[in-house]
Amino acid sequence: MSERIWYLKRADLFQSMSVEELELLEGRCRARSFPRGSVIYAPRDAADGVLLLAAGRAKVYTITDEGKQAILAFIEPGEIFGELAVVDREDREDYAEALENATVVLIPKQAILDLMDTRPQVSLAITKLMGLRRRRLERRLKSLMFRSTRDRLVHALLELAEEYGDVTEEGIALRIRLSHQDLANLIGSTRESVTLTLGELQLEKYLRVGRRRILLTDAKRLAGSLGMAPPRRLAERAAVS
Repeated sequence: MSERIWYLKRADLFQSMSVEELELLEGRCRARSFPRGSVIYAPRDAADGVLLLAAGRAKVYTITDEGKQAILAFIEPGEIFGELAVVDREDREDYAEALENATVVLIPKQAILDLMDTRPQVSLAITKLMGLRRRRLERRLKSLMFRSTRDRLVHALLELAEEYGDVTEEGIALRIRLSHQDLANLIGSTRESVTLTLGELQLEKYLRVGRRRILLTDAKRLAGSLGMAPPRRLAERAAVS
């Protein structure tokens, strides 16, 4: 199995496809490497396909009218992004940037449309992905409008724990590396406010902060402080235990 087929097989979207089908799809794809900090695409770039993050990490963001960065999503290996290309959008409207050295596979728009025609599960998966990301943005927008900086940060950390958390004996470790500025861009705040709030939460023993690493030591109590249910990962771990 070639490297690019392995990349495709790793994505949930294509796991049900045979090696022969993946080989046909591979022939229509292009792979490219991006060093950390480089732009994968920018507004007005041609939306000529869907992107699969094969290795590394990336973020999708926009620039506000005030010139500030607002993070829309973090992308992990095996995830697709730029999926709005399939809805007749000619140009990109936001930015994607490599957070680490990254390998990205471009799947041409027509290749995805062909799959959506022949494989209903692919069409359903992309539709669900669009809906999920839209709901996350709507929740974040409500949080930005009606919550304090502390509550916005707690809400964001719990969402990240749901998506990128690994349950350990000490709590939920976020496997995604985030700077204080990344968190500030995620919640519409400043790096100084995020640093101060993280320090308060650490003193209150809700979490521990390392070098771009965050461990939620009491996610259940943290969720309770906002009247939220604890991350599902805790319940799943309890059920296994």
